[in-house]
Amino acid sequence: MSNPLLSRWDTPFQIAPFNSISDDDFAPALDQALAAHRAQIDAIANSAEPPGFANVIEALETPCGELEQVLGVFFTVAGADSNPKRQELQREFSPKLAAHFSAITANKALYERVKAVWDQREELDLTAEQQRVLMLTHRGFVRGGAALEGAADTRMQEIKGRLASLGTQFTQNLLADERDWFMELSEDDLEGLPEFVIQAARAAGEEKGAGGPVVTLSRSLITPFLQFSPRRDLREKAFNAWAARGANGGGTDNRAIAAEILQLREERAQLLGYKNFAAYKLETEMAKTPEAVRGLLMEVWEAARAQAEKDADVLTGMMQADGINGDLEPWDWRYYAEKRRKAEHDLDDAELKPYLQLDRMIEASFACANRLFGLEFKPLDVPLYHPDCRAWEVTRGGKHVAVFIGDYFARSSKRSGAWCSAMRQQAKFPEAQAPVVINVCNFAKGDPALLSWDDARTLFHEFGHALHQMLSDVTYESISGTSVARDFVELPSQLYEHWLEVPEVLQEFATHAETGAPMPQEMLEKVLGAANFDMGFQTVEYVASALVDLAFHNGPAPSDPMAKQNEVLAEIGMPHAIVMRHATPHFAHVFSGDGYSAGYYSYMWSEVMDADAFAAFEEAGGAFDAERAKALEEHILSTGGSADPADLYVAFRGRLPGVDALLKGRGLAAE
Repeated sequence: MSNPLLSRWDTPFQIAPFNSISDDDFAPALDQALAAHRAQIDAIANSAEPPGFANVIEALETPCGELEQVLGVFFTVAGADSNPKRQELQREFSPKLAAHFSAITANKALYERVKAVWDQREELDLTAEQQRVLMLTHRGFVRGGAALEGAADTRMQEIKGRLASLGTQFTQNLLADERDWFMELSEDDLEGLPEFVIQAARAAGEEKGAGGPVVTLSRSLITPFLQFSPRRDLREKAFNAWAARGANGGGTDNRAIAAEILQLREERAQLLGYKNFAAYKLETEMAKTPEAVRGLLMEVWEAARAQAEKDADVLTGMMQADGINGDLEPWDWRYYAEKRRKAEHDLDDAELKPYLQLDRMIEASFACANRLFGLEFKPLDVPLYHPDCRAWEVTRGGKHVAVFIGDYFARSSKRSGAWCSAMRQQAKFPEAQAPVVINVCNFAKGDPALLSWDDARTLFHEFGHALHQMLSDVTYESISGTSVARDFVELPSQLYEHWLEVPEVLQEFATHAETGAPMPQEMLEKVLGAANFDMGFQTVEYVASALVDLAFHNGPAPSDPMAKQNEVLAEIGMPHAIVMRHATPHFAHVFSGDGYSAGYYSYMWSEVMDADAFAAFEEAGGAFDAERAKALEEHILSTGGSADPADLYVAFRGRLPGVDALLKGRGLAAE
């Protein structure tokens, strides 16, 4: 019987036949796919023909279909619908894949052919896109260690394999801590909680088989519990469990893993001639240097901390008015901030949520994409990897553009957070292929499912990433969609969040779950008026995490990351009642892989651009200005990594942005 992961998929739009794939198919399929890819690479490296762009660079750009199918399916389910078997496979696959791809960059014969094409680039008649692909390919080989010899070469391969294993273990430890902890609630413990939190707690209790409501470490449940529960003792218990993920001792403790990862990254950078990992990592980003990153973060930090300290004084006064003496603690902040928001803006999250139905917010994100870019979305009835998933065909002018899959609900088999991935990326070489894009979120289930304002922003954010994938229009897969500098990739996603705040969008799609009535004008004005509420807190918790990430990598690797974390927080004057958004033992952005290592700042770097970019719409004809939308697609959303991101932004806006628009947008600009 043939392995469904290796056969040609005769399905609508060649979507993976999830209903035909079992966990037992993955290991044999991967071995066969890796063998096929090795044969493909060996043929390129050992060709007797003189090296040229077509038989070296384009040959490398030709995807190994079997390998793309296996990895596309496996990493989709490993992140969004894990189980013990898939976790075991992930631990097995990580070093195997690291060794495979390391062997490619370490292949001396292949590197010599790439270098030969690079050296003759001036004589080749290449398009601008081909020149970019050649530069990125050559640079990738050099940064991957292709020029290393002897013991240094061997050590580089060892480091890559070990880092892959450690990243997988970090992720699985975190998932285990999040999956295993829950706090049972009695009926009395539910007092004071809004109905949507009670429903979410009961649903979580059913999933856990607890026989009653529970609080879990899913952000969509624990955050509103911390906002609304009047029980300070229960808030403290829940918060401490949330803060302790990855640091509970025993087999799931991530602290030693983080230390080893940092030491290996430093060694890797030094093997390549860089003084530290941050210098290595940032060389290819828009920021270029650690100094530029720290400069931006500290400029924002000072304004954010000043605002947070003012807010802390107000919240402390509210707490003391409740008869609680002593310091405002981290488990108090969200509770009193919510009370303050209700008092100052007369905005109650429990009253707001019925207007933010998940299905209506999905409709809103689609409708904005239709008005801006002419995209249309038609539901697809196809087998997917979990019953919660749903799919749409994306078209424009009747022509197929992409398949979009949404997986929105929290479950214990899914890692926390939200993300966008592509099971297949857009490309025109060696043949045209349309993307299959997935948005994964962790919203609380309900009937109907209701979102918080932050949830709705997350939905728009991830759909912005999806648009970057779906509207990609390049020749080569390696520069398609979100294959861009890390501090540029968040621009489309953060920019798209702005359309959630457009009044006419809310007027149409923010309708009450029971009555169907549109959000009252008074509430709409309150929502938009409170958009920057508690922004000091939000900015402090984020920037603190980014500064710690930078400090970890911009200098000698700390032997004790927790001590280094505490040192950085003391140095910048971290407010007592606020903690890092992601403390080291659960900082998956940084330790699950290299993606955001020395790069967590990139959300802020991109926000400088997204604030300025949306201002371009406002300065023109408004949020749906056709000319600005066309320019956004032409210069940013369709171009992938085909040009330097700074050049792309200047082509869209006419100049690079400053930090002023960001501070103004966050309400942190000096009066």
